[in-house]
Amino acid sequence: MISLEFNFNVLTRDLSLYLENQVKVGLFGSGVGLSLVLGFSAAYACYYLISVAKKPQLVSGGKKFYQFLKEQCPVVSETYYPTFWCWESRIQTLLRPFVTAKPGVSYRNELISAADGGQISLDWFDNDDSAPHPDRATRPTVLLLPGLTGTSRESYILHMVQQSRELGYRCVVFNNRGVSGEMLLTPRTYCAANTEDLEAVIEHIQWTNEDAPLMAAGVSMGGMMLANYLGRKGRETCLKGVVVFSAGWDVFECTASLEKPLDRFLFNSYLTSCLQASVDRHRPVLEKCYDIDHVMKAKTIREFDTRFTSKMFGYPTNDDYYRDASPVHRLKSVQVPMLCLNAADDVFSPCHAIPVEAVKQNPNLALLITCHGGHIGFLEGLWPRQSTYMDRVFKQFAKAVIEQGSRLQDLSC
Repeated sequence: MISLEFNFNVLTRDLSLYLENQVKVGLFGSGVGLSLVLGFSAAYACYYLISVAKKPQLVSGGKKFYQFLKEQCPVVSETYYPTFWCWESRIQTLLRPFVTAKPGVSYRNELISAADGGQISLDWFDNDDSAPHPDRATRPTVLLLPGLTGTSRESYILHMVQQSRELGYRCVVFNNRGVSGEMLLTPRTYCAANTEDLEAVIEHIQWTNEDAPLMAAGVSMGGMMLANYLGRKGRETCLKGVVVFSAGWDVFECTASLEKPLDRFLFNSYLTSCLQASVDRHRPVLEKCYDIDHVMKAKTIREFDTRFTSKMFGYPTNDDYYRDASPVHRLKSVQVPMLCLNAADDVFSPCHAIPVEAVKQNPNLALLITCHGGHIGFLEGLWPRQSTYMDRVFKQFAKAVIEQGSRLQDLSC
């Protein structure tokens, strides 16, 4: 263990003298390479333990929810050790889809009709082999919402399905319109501000599994949509609890962050092209109402939203859409226990825009902030193939909500 009073400046000075002496000796011997490796390894290890590996900050608007999380979700009190060779935000974000394994999951697809004549694709993992909950009628259900262009096949979704399988729960993934291979029947897709499709999905799940407890988890834009839904519905929802990962709380700040040169190159342009590819796939339906050629010339997410998303959902300007899509404005109205995990170094949701003060004003909210983790990264372990820190938060919170949910019925006390 390293003492809290450990003086890092002294370590740096002594290590510099050590390396200097070793290099002098090594010039006339054969140990310079090994000495340098050992020296720099020791320095890196000390830096990692002092400046990188830290306990997350837990913020809650009420003592009852705070204490519940401390007791039922030990992960909120544990030091988060990011993978030591890729703890930087952008590296975590970029590598996660490639280094994490994709658990094998067989879904049952269901298409449900929307009020406007469109269709919504749901992917069910029924978990009929569940030992803890063999009765289908009462088997707990977890609703999962992927990110901006994500589907049920994203690695982070598959991992949450795997965690739910181990708990004996059933899962259903809400795929946004037009992203998972189904046809668009009407000229409408989706956005973070509009929760009509989500409301229809929740009502459908409740109707088909009325005796089963239901909770939800949303990632990135899926989390934003969930938070906006809860802010609108208040207590008028059947959800027992919600967990949100890497949500963007203020869309203006998120978009500005992604327009910085490096982040525009690494993320913004790629996501814009993914959105455009989805639009182009459904061009025959969409071009009847929108100038698709103009949309395909957009270079950033902001330009795409200005030319397409804000117009589709009837906003006078893109600023009006961004204001309505920002969950920060609805947090005060959330009446269901909601845990939010954000990394302070997430370029998609910058630290200064994480709504710490708003969370403190609502006893139904809790915010867990790690120093590192990037956007939907949260990699840990030497080779992070299996579960991430995010997966552990999900599993522990889901179990707590389903099995100890009666303790969360009135958090204002």
